[in-house]
This record gives sequence, structure tokens and C-alpha cells, in this order.
Amino acid sequence: MTLLTGRRASRRIVSAALITVGTLAGTLTAQAQPETGSAPSEAFEQALSAYDKAWETSGLAFNVATFTENGGSAYGQYTPRADAVFADGQALSIYAEPVGYAYRETDGDYAFELTASYKLLNKSGQVLAGQDNFAVFSGNGRSKQRELAAALTFQFSGLPSGDYQLETTFTDEVNENQAGFTLPFTVTAPN
Repeated sequence: MTLLTGRRASRRIVSAALITVGTLAGTLTAQAQPETGSAPSEAFEQALSAYDKAWETSGLAFNVATFTENGGSAYGQYTPRADAVFADGQALSIYAEPVGYAYRETDGDYAFELTASYKLLNKSGQVLAGQDNFAVFSGNGRSKQRELAAALTFQFSGLPSGDYQLETTFTDEVNENQAGFTLPFTVTAPN
């Protein structure tokens, strides 16, 4: 019995020694690893800094604002419409990419918020419909989100055949700047 207990005790000591050696070897290996180049280059860091400055001085604007086939599913994921001719009651899908919006920084977290308003105008500029702040685009994260896809869908019924304009205005709720775009379209009579 005493011999068996001695074997168990020596196995535990050997196991503890192997775990200690393995842990120490892993720590030394991790410390001895050369830098793998995962940090961005100085040129990249300079370009990112220049991009930050350009973004901040740009003010709210749009890279893209267009009618699409069935809206957009994500940033850059949209199919532009071949024309801006719609049947009465047909949905008007718009894809827009706002840039230059501001961020509210809190404890290393960057938040943005844009609201959208619209006006439907006839050929003479008369406002037929409109709504302020009907959509909100917001987000936050540890990095500044700069790839915002704003997909909007409108549906108007009872419009006579003719030419119209859809005026969309975005308000940057962080710094109160505004920017917008106007998309002309035509409504055709139902078949």
C-alpha cells in the first residue's frame, strides 16, 4: 500500500512539473515570436489621418444617390435602375451613401445619427406630399463607421401621369448640418 501511494505521489509531481514546463515553454515561445507585420504601415496611417481630415472638413454630402431595383441590401450592394419611369402606385426605391457626417465620441465609442425628410414636388415645384424625420440612420462602435447604406422606399398612389421630383434631405443630428439630393422621375398611366 505504501508503494502504491508513492507512485501516485510521484505521478502527481511529474504531472505538475510537466504542466509548469509546458506553460513556461509556451510563454517563452510567445515572447520569442518576431513581429508578424500586422500593424499598418506608416504610409497607411498617414493616408488614414488624411482621410479623417477630409471627412471632417467635407461636411455632409452623398457619394451615391440613385433609384434602384428593389433597394439596396448593404453598402455598395444595389442595382441602379435603368430609368426613372414608374407606374402609378409602384414603389420608388432609393439607395444613397452619405459621407462627411459627424460623430459623437463617448469613452472611445463613436456614434452617428442622421434623419431623413422628403418632399414630393410636381413639375411646377408645388409640394404634393412630405414628411420630416421619417427615417433614422444611426450606429455606434469602437471605430468610426464610414460605410453607411441608406435605403429608402416610397410609394405614392393617385398621381396623374407626368414629371415629378423627389427631394430628400438628411440632417446630421450630431452637428445639425444638412444635405440632400433631388431625383426627378416620371409617372405613367396604368395599362
